[in-house]
Amino acid sequence: MTAVTPSSADWLRPLGTTGLVVSAIAAGGGPIGGMPELFGYDVPERQGIDLVRDILRSPIRVIDTANGYSGGKSEQRIGDAVRESGGLPSGFLVATKVDARDGDYSGKRIRDSIRESQDRLGWETFPLVQLHDPEFHPDAGFDLPGGAIEALLQLREEGVIQHLGVAGGHVPTMHRMLDSGAFEVILTHSRLTLLDRSADELVDRAVDGGLGVMNAAVLGGGLLASRGAKPLYGFRPARPEILAAAKSMHDLADELGVSLADAAVQHSLRDSRVDVTVVGFSKPARLSSLLASLEQPIDDEFWRRVDALRPSPGLWLDAEATTNTTEGRLATPSKG
Repeated sequence: MTAVTPSSADWLRPLGTTGLVVSAIAAGGGPIGGMPELFGYDVPERQGIDLVRDILRSPIRVIDTANGYSGGKSEQRIGDAVRESGGLPSGFLVATKVDARDGDYSGKRIRDSIRESQDRLGWETFPLVQLHDPEFHPDAGFDLPGGAIEALLQLREEGVIQHLGVAGGHVPTMHRMLDSGAFEVILTHSRLTLLDRSADELVDRAVDGGLGVMNAAVLGGGLLASRGAKPLYGFRPARPEILAAAKSMHDLADELGVSLADAAVQHSLRDSRVDVTVVGFSKPARLSSLLASLEQPIDDEFWRRVDALRPSPGLWLDAEATTNTTEGRLATPSKG
């Protein structure tokens, strides 16, 4: 398979049928604001701003952030970097997400979230806004009159938002969000990786419907990046079998002289259904090293052998989910 690199013809590609043009890799905005509770280290303000400035000058043409990342620090640093750089480069996309606050995910909260993002980033309209982590708000009534989805659709009609997406993990919740028909893009995380394929059917559905597909957390929150990573996968304690599989993958990568972190990114790039692979950066050196690594295709032997190490579907994140689960369930009007 031909490698996807910044110099290849498919580095820039359409995001589904939105009309937006994106690069194969997006810079994830989470680490830019500093997430010491997750990554084990902080990112100083100046370092975060300078990193964004480096991204704006790189072949990457997308930054994916969110209102709630680091209490708004991610958006603020992105906005500061854009201002210091004299504005966004032509064709560059900053996508953000609306977030709940103190458990409030109402239509009013959606509008407040957008106003906060406008203030931090410094612009009034957004090419892409995604509803963030709906699975953690099962009683939000997203699809009810006056709810979050209605507010997002109104903001699109008003021209504040051009395109709508939904970003989350729990696959049954994501399917239910797509049932609304409101969304043009999905962002799935931790479920289309070397270790877990929970999102395969969701992604097939999205592609069949003309939706753009963004794939995030392809390093599993760090497990595929370093042997010394916290024993977490999908932002939760990892099962022993998942930890063992990750170790075996690291062993294989070492044997064949491959960087497993780079392989995890290339694995997503090899999936023709994925429009954008989201990779978090906290240090300029990682940005340059990853882009350089894309010019070094990984031998087919690695791909054949690593597939055999993937845990069975019963160990994947959403293996125990059923249609009766209450996690992330959309509220529906009472029939009583």
